[in-house]
Amino acid sequence: MEHEGAEGRAGLVTIGEFARLSRLSAKALRRYDELGLLRPALVDPVNGYRHYDRAQAEQARLVAWLRRIGMPLARISEVVALDDGAAAAEIRAYWGRVEAETAARRELAAFLVDHLSAKENAGMSNGDGTGRGPATLGIRYAALAHPGAVRTSQQDTAYAGARLLAVADGFGVSGAGASAAAVAALKPAARGAVDAADLLSALHEAAESSARAVHDAVAGDGAPEESGTTLTALVWTGERLGLVHIGDSRAYVLRGGELFRITHDHTLVQSMIDDGSLGQEEAASHPQRAMLLRALAGGPEAQARPDVRLHDTLPGDRYLLCSDGLSAVVDEAEVTRAVIAADGPDAAVRALVALAGDAGAPDNVSCVVADVVALRHRVPPEPGPDWKGDGDRLWRSHDGDDMERDARCDPDRRGGAAQDGDRR
Repeated sequence: MEHEGAEGRAGLVTIGEFARLSRLSAKALRRYDELGLLRPALVDPVNGYRHYDRAQAEQARLVAWLRRIGMPLARISEVVALDDGAAAAEIRAYWGRVEAETAARRELAAFLVDHLSAKENAGMSNGDGTGRGPATLGIRYAALAHPGAVRTSQQDTAYAGARLLAVADGFGVSGAGASAAAVAALKPAARGAVDAADLLSALHEAAESSARAVHDAVAGDGAPEESGTTLTALVWTGERLGLVHIGDSRAYVLRGGELFRITHDHTLVQSMIDDGSLGQEEAASHPQRAMLLRALAGGPEAQARPDVRLHDTLPGDRYLLCSDGLSAVVDEAEVTRAVIAADGPDAAVRALVALAGDAGAPDNVSCVVADVVALRHRVPPEPGPDWKGDGDRLWRSHDGDDMERDARCDPDRRGGAAQDGDRR
């Protein structure tokens, strides 16, 4: 009788009937009630029976679906409280992170398979009786950063060195400090010879160091979560490149006459392209195309973990790292033509920055280009008088005149572009 009274009194249904409506078990409904995700419309004060409104079935199914895609319960409680549009955006952002993390784990698994297989077959490449090992490779590199035609400050950092190539695009009040801190935190991982297996662990540690460094660099802001940076970097081992990536700066490789992007943008627009809700043509003009889903910023560090993986190299490869000051304003076909046509890394970065200028250069633009070359000497030559420090290079131009003067007057820079192929 109490049953019928409660049901008839408010148009409610019992937990058993609601379980059939929502296609959930009574056990799951009790669990969602305990967690505060789906409260019953009425709990009988005498016997404790739960009664639900039929209109709650849609919310119950949403909770179940979110659980099926692996969303944490704490985040589900936030999503179900949002309107439909905001909830859709939050789910899209969550799934973009899941896909990025899954891709990183997939690449790590592939690396482990390759690495263990290579160890099993170690020595086979030397079985021709010549005593020669694998080809010894080196890189030639150049970097260039320019504030563009509109911005009054330079928040990009472009860095090229014998073992580290990096582009970071800062944003917010402390953007310049954030980009510089992110790159500086990677330098210890690029010192000394590191084999591929050790490099992967070192990169994960360096990525965490970059996140902490940026967090500390922007901590004094009034709104630290609104300042931060992207980061795209390559660490050279002498045979492989280790990639660290977060945000929408990009890395490409020119191989066999084609330019391939080897990074995935961590943006709202890219996540919409991934799930099929937006086409490539629409993406270029989308009003939120610059909205980042992941970056190194002043917020919780656990939400800003860069992708880390290893990338195999071949002699003749040309790598390009750039901020969206280039990729967002210059068509990829034009970028490809410029990268192919350039006679060396220094000419390439100049041509690419010029293309951004021709397109109006509405943002800071930074580029790093590196060529992978076969070395003539198995043992690198002793450092000459033109070498400085450990071979690192860093240029941060603050106006066009500085950029041109640095290029003309810095002999070390010219030597880096022409001679670094002889360095390991």
